[in-house]
Amino acid sequence: MKKKSILFVCLGNICRSPTAHAVFEKFVQDSAAKDNIFVDSCGTGDWHIGHAPDERAISAAESYNFPISHLRARQL
Repeated sequence: MKKKSILFVCLGNICRSPTAHAVFEKFVQDSAAKDNIFVDSCGTGDWHIGHAPDERAISAAESYNFPISHLRARQL
């Protein structure tokens, strides 16, 4: 079976898309489809490239056990 790719996109890739990335990826990893789906995120803007997610997004995501601090912003 060919691997499917899911890409979450927002403006800067430091809050919404990395949060969606982490939440969806956790559900994928906990499912039977974990070897068939690749999850990623990016932003349309270039001003946060290489930056970690916003501290508020990290805190909120981690409070629900969805770590995002390892992700880095990239541009589409």
